[in-house]
Formats: sequence, C-alpha cells, structure tokens
Amino acid sequence: MEGYIQNNSTFCYRRSVVRAIKLLVLVSSGIMFIKLVVLEKCTSSLGSLYYYDQNYTYRGSAVGTTETGPKSPEKVRVLVWIMTGPKNLQSKASVVRETWGRRANQLLFFSSVTNETFPTIGLNTTEGRQHLTAKTVQAFRYIYHHHLDDAEWFMKADDDTYVIMENLRHFLSQKNTSEPVYFGYRFKPFVKQGYNSGGAGYVLSREALRRFGKQGTDPKLCEQDGGDEDVHFGQCMQNLGVRITNSTDSDGHTLFHPFHPETHFFGTYPRRINFYAFRKARKGFEGISKHAISFHYVSPTLMRLLELYLYHIRPYAN
Repeated sequence: MEGYIQNNSTFCYRRSVVRAIKLLVLVSSGIMFIKLVVLEKCTSSLGSLYYYDQNYTYRGSAVGTTETGPKSPEKVRVLVWIMTGPKNLQSKASVVRETWGRRANQLLFFSSVTNETFPTIGLNTTEGRQHLTAKTVQAFRYIYHHHLDDAEWFMKADDDTYVIMENLRHFLSQKNTSEPVYFGYRFKPFVKQGYNSGGAGYVLSREALRRFGKQGTDPKLCEQDGGDEDVHFGQCMQNLGVRITNSTDSDGHTLFHPFHPETHFFGTYPRRINFYAFRKARKGFEGISKHAISFHYVSPTLMRLLELYLYHIRPYAN
C-alpha cells in the first residue's frame, strides 16, 4: 500500500526547550512506563511527510514538503532486513511492515521460503533456531550482492523487534560508514571483543558489509550454520577486523535493548544478565536512553500501541 508517513520532524528541535514526560501505558502483561521526549513545536510546524512505495522502499519527501537535515532519510540511508519464517508472516512480519518498518529506506524480509506475494526472499535454509546462523550469513550475502550501494547502513532485526528509526538515524548520523564497525547491545562472553545481541538488532557499516561480502564465505573466518547466530556472527565480524564499538548515549544509557520494554524498565532481567552484558544492566530512566533505538520480544499488539504513543499522541503545547 502506498502511503505517507509523518516523521518526528513535525516537531522541530529547540535545544533550550526539551521536557521529559512519563506516559503510563496499560498493556496486557502489566503496567509499563515509556519515557518520551517532548519537543516544543516550532512556528512552522507542518513538518514533512515521507513517501514509500508499495514495496516499502523510501522514495523521497512528498510533494510540497521539505526535509533536508543531516538526519533525514535522504542523508542517513538505512536498509533493514527482517529475519522471519513462513508461519510468522501474517502474525508478526506484516505488523513490522505496517508500523516501524515503513520508515526504513529499504525493508527486506528473509525466510526459508520465497513468498512473492508478501514478499519474502527465500534462503537455502531450513527453519529452526539451529539454522539462524545460516539465515543471517546468507541474508547479508544477498544484500552485499544486490544492495551494497542502496544504503550506508545495514540493520538486521527479528520479526519481534521494534525500532525507532528516527533515533537510529540520529545515532548513525555521527558515525562513519567507511569504517569497519557494527553497533548493537553488546554482550561480553565467547568472543574476545564481545558480540551484539541478535534480538536487539545490530547495524553494519557499508565497510563492514563489504568485508563480509568479500570474505564471509570462508568457514575459517565465519561459521556458515549452527550454534548461536549472534555469537557466530560476532566472531565473524572480529575475524574480519570489524570493530564492535560503543552503542550507548552520552550518559551511558542503553540504546539497543535485547528484552521487552518492561524488562528493561523494571529490571526484571534473566538471572545471569550481568554475566553476558558488557555494561552492568540498569533499570528505569537511569538505564534506558531517552533516544532508545530498539526493543525485543515486542508483540504485534504492543508494536501498534507504540506507534500510537510515539507518533500519534502529542501533549498540547502553547
């Protein structure tokens, strides 16, 4: 479906007027708080609308609008690919497509089976957790061969990951895609430099993808299947000289999140979280960045609610 997506640029930034509010959100599993940043509305606040075609590929600003800032989709191009499967297309992947996925410059879905209607790109794999590594390396290989020049940054996410694309672009606008780097929620065991959580989503620079495309088929450098996808891919990145670098904000608060928003806010982490986490896991406003980028284990219902809270509801400002 063709459509226009209203971006956060409807509200202009004024550094001197930034107020944080807490929005009490009732969800089926309990009560959670979401910290929102309220930005004073500028006098010329018509904002800009972004235009997407039926394949959910960004095609520029709509007629009669302008968006030329350094963090706009034209300036920070991000290709997002979603790991999914045939059973999840209508229940999960379709909701990603109709919510946050529309804000990617290009959105691709990879499955074990090609579905020309949805559409998905079929890979030479079978379903199951033991084959997530094969899905990941084959998907990035496909993107290297077909889309290397279509974006500066390349993000992998699951079909239950929610991403705030505006915050991702803000973060990436300060990074150099010519450097061999990748970003995400950093875990510390098993790989010397650590590795990024698969569920939180991770982002490769173009140089990182280029190195993977050139050498990623070598099983001595990159596992081709089996094991834990994020661990194996992290080892692959290290072997290719791709650095895992800081992915927190200036206050040390987390941007990428491998668990449900409630888990991070209330601190109800798995028992061994600090064995894995590169930085000690914190909770509440002291843990989650006000410019948070991603959360994992987000149900289709919560995805739609997040769209409501983040992109529809606005506090009245005089």
